[in-house]
Amino acid sequence: MAKTGPDDLITALDIGSSKVSALIAQKGDGGELVVLGTGQRESRGVQRGYISDMHATEAAVREAVEQAERIAGLNIEDVWVGFSAGGLVSDVVKLEVDLGGHRVEEGDIDDLLRAGRNAIDPGGRMVLHAQPMRYTLDGRNGVRNPLGLHADKLGVDIHVVATDGSPVRNLDLCVRSAHLEVKSIIAAPVATGLSCLSEEERELGVALVEIGAGVTNVSVFREGVLASLASIGMGAADITDDIASAFGTRRAQAERMKCFHGSANMSPRDHHEMIDVAPISHDGEAEASRITRSQLNTVIRARLERLMAEITKELKRLNFDDPVGRQIVLTGGGAELRGIADYAQQALGRAVRVGRPRGLSALPEAHSGPAFATLAGLAVFAASSPIDLRAIEPGGQMVARPRGGALLGRLMSAFRANY
Repeated sequence: MAKTGPDDLITALDIGSSKVSALIAQKGDGGELVVLGTGQRESRGVQRGYISDMHATEAAVREAVEQAERIAGLNIEDVWVGFSAGGLVSDVVKLEVDLGGHRVEEGDIDDLLRAGRNAIDPGGRMVLHAQPMRYTLDGRNGVRNPLGLHADKLGVDIHVVATDGSPVRNLDLCVRSAHLEVKSIIAAPVATGLSCLSEEERELGVALVEIGAGVTNVSVFREGVLASLASIGMGAADITDDIASAFGTRRAQAERMKCFHGSANMSPRDHHEMIDVAPISHDGEAEASRITRSQLNTVIRARLERLMAEITKELKRLNFDDPVGRQIVLTGGGAELRGIADYAQQALGRAVRVGRPRGLSALPEAHSGPAFATLAGLAVFAASSPIDLRAIEPGGQMVARPRGGALLGRLMSAFRANY
């Protein structure tokens, strides 16, 4: 591997409702991503994906990044940050211009992209992504490099992801308060899709269900891109709260019970296996109790039933209700619950698998589960050198535009990496 330089390093930062995690990776000579260090801290200032306590979140960000820096033996200055709160909207903007039958030149493509930038109307929302997906020639889709081809009309499909501005500004301010430069804020479903889904899955059509601590994001991918998405204000932390409430114990104890003893499936032996439950009070008057594993799993399944009903509703609203050939991939911390893939397959009536991060080498085993799929995806997204049309000013001028066709070259590289 080549000597580490600032341009080779990528730092990803995922700020969730239950944890803040950081990852430092290096791009190798062959384009591979090698993990150099990771860090993780409990998240205390985020609720349902939104920052509710700036100071607590800033402290967690500092500690997670510092831990990753110590392991990597490096100091980093900038980060790619994931945005996982609700309110995300995804759309495809289609634009077409007349060419008069001549061959497509680089200037034609640049002019088209400038026009595409000006055509984006987020409706008062903040644009997180505005990436060209593919070109069209005379209405024919799927053209990735139109340069040199003849056409009467040249078009482009631009993938736009937007959200409410205030939560994004709060996230940006929080990270910058930790003395880190924000390279970009990435919609979590976009990053997670790169980490967990194959290119063929994204082309054929797949639903990605990220069960986070406070929010469950349902994302539908079609023709290689995130086509539509929805957020459900329910997640794995609600299961923990249900357990704590049902059996009168602390959240920490309830989380431990869920992770070590809980399951989405029931078995006859669950009625005989006993679990000790510590009391919520420390005054010495309350006594520890015992429950069966069956009682625990009944509480878990009751919440899962509600969650799966909401997922089914959103899949139908997103026009993903045809079960034939349509797969669902579960990820996020909630996907680590024992037996959840089998339970979801029965509840949703289609093939379900658990998605784990891929595309990185030397990823620690503790960070290789579905709970860290977004973190890994942020690094993969950054390594693809993504082109965003927001780099073009509204008036039509390219900001720091590369010379001599470098823009087109980077666009083609981004297409191959992302789509």
